[in-house]
This record gives sequence, structure tokens and C-alpha cells, in this order.
Amino acid sequence: MKHNREREVPLERVVLFTDAVVAIAITLLALDLRLELPENHSLTFHDLLEPWRNYLAFALSFIIIANFWKTHHSIFTYTHKMNETLLAINIGWLFFIVALPFSASVLSSHFNSTPATFLYSLNIFLLSVLQNFMWDYAEVREGFIDREKLSKEEDKKNRTMFNLDMLNGLVAMMVSFFSPLVAFLLLSFKIPTFLIITFYIGNRRRRILAKREAKKDK
Repeated sequence: MKHNREREVPLERVVLFTDAVVAIAITLLALDLRLELPENHSLTFHDLLEPWRNYLAFALSFIIIANFWKTHHSIFTYTHKMNETLLAINIGWLFFIVALPFSASVLSSHFNSTPATFLYSLNIFLLSVLQNFMWDYAEVREGFIDREKLSKEEDKKNRTMFNLDMLNGLVAMMVSFFSPLVAFLLLSFKIPTFLIITFYIGNRRRRILAKREAKKDK
């Protein structure tokens, strides 16, 4: 049984299939962009601005899917092997990619609503969890990651970004119960991620400067 679960799967087919599904999902987002006007109504600029919630949900979802696809591409730049377990994780990730247009539609119809914002944040959180699972699974399996391409610095950077993506989604989920608008802004600008990265970079610079000063004193 174990042998069947760990059977190798053609990597190229999985990556091509994934790209196709992501392309369809990102296209489906546009279906929610429509102007509902009565017959014989002259179009005005107010009519164009009326569905602004749809525009916001579309723009954020487009960027989110594009970023997740970019991260997926990065993962499989270093991963050159696929088995059925990794395939299952990848299919789970695709499930939530395809669910995002639905979450975006609910959010645009019920903007500033706690259930709608929570659903949207949960969708993004689960995407980031499965993204993390993908990397962790491949990284600890022998022969899955091309170690010649992947430096320790790049590995550390990937792990940090994946964890911060999860944190961002989790914080947005919790904040949605108190302020759906703030949760939406957190998802839009990745504020928790930005603050932690800023703190990390600042702390690292201070340590580098301290080491330089110590060398000068010697």
C-alpha cells in the first residue's frame, strides 16, 4: 500500500494541469464584473462606479491568485520530483484556488459583512496552509528538491514568506469578527507580513552593524 502511495507521478503534467486550472480560476473572477442597468437607461459615470465593491474584490482576488501562482511556480522551480502524496496536496491547493472566485463573489455582494469577510479570509488562509505543506513535504523528502539550485538563504526566505502568508490569513480571519473592513485591508496590503518583515530586516541590520563595530574595536 505504501509503495502505491509513494509512486512517482509525471511532474510536467501536474505543473501544466495546475497552470491551466489557475488560468481558468483567474478568468472566472471577471464574471462578477457586470453592470445591472434597466432597459433604455443611458449609462452614466455613477453607473460605472456603482459596483465598486465588485471592482475591489476582483482586483484583490486577481492579485492573490497571481501571487499564489507565482509562489507555486517558485516551489516547482526547485522541486523536480512528484509522488501521489505531493499530488494530493497540490490538488487540495487547486481546490481552494478554484473556490476563490466564489468567495470573491460573496465578498463583493456582502461587502463589510463578517461572514463574507471570514469566508474570504479562510479561503486564503487554507491556500497558504496547503502552500506551506507542499514546500515542507518536498523539502524534507530526499531527491525532491534540487539542492544545487536552492541556497540556504533562499530556503530560509521561502519558509519565512510561507509562514507569514499563513499568519496574514489567520489574523484577517480573527479581525473579521470585529472589523470586516480592517480584515479586508489586512488582506489587501498584508500589513502583519509587512510589519514583521520590517522588524526582521531592521533587527538584522542592527546585528550586522553591531558585528562591524565589534570588528573595528578589535
